[in-house]
Amino acid sequence: MKCAARSGAIKVSSVLLVAGALAGGLLAGAGTGTAAAADALRRAPAAPCTSSQIVADGAERTDSTHVLIIVTNQGPKSCVLNGFPTVALAGQGSPDKNRPLQVTRQGKARPVQLAAGGQAATRLTFTPVLGEADGFCDSGADPTVAPSMVVGVAGGRYQLAPDDGGEFALCDNGVRATAFRAAGS
Repeated sequence: MKCAARSGAIKVSSVLLVAGALAGGLLAGAGTGTAAAADALRRAPAAPCTSSQIVADGAERTDSTHVLIIVTNQGPKSCVLNGFPTVALAGQGSPDKNRPLQVTRQGKARPVQLAAGGQAATRLTFTPVLGEADGFCDSGADPTVAPSMVVGVAGGRYQLAPDDGGEFALCDNGVRATAFRAAGS
């Protein structure tokens, strides 16, 4: 009887050992799967940026015809900004008297992932006013002058004045805009 009991104990021990090894492998696999799932979530595309997380602080005039607009993600999470801005001249600084401009898109739009605090930029190019003082347009149209413009980004509208304290002056009814890119690239 002792031999049969010992043989049964060995069989039970062997079964428990195999079961433990299998369970350990499954648990280890589950741990790897959990890490892989967490990594996939980190790499998953962020939601589109919204006006509640994007801010635009100013319009940096880089020369007489170019303005750089930088937007910042002030939200708590990453977001994706894609496309081009809309642009309007603000009548006497009032957004309700905006004069929309025809935006000619330059370049190809690509998604820009903005981490919290991340920035993206677009460059606006206006048809220049020629001459001095009152100036004139090559096309014969009267120049348009406005103290600020309204830039549409991520569903929001931001009224921006030139950083040098001047006014926006342009000919015709259009502006060229680059697609948003990560600031500094």
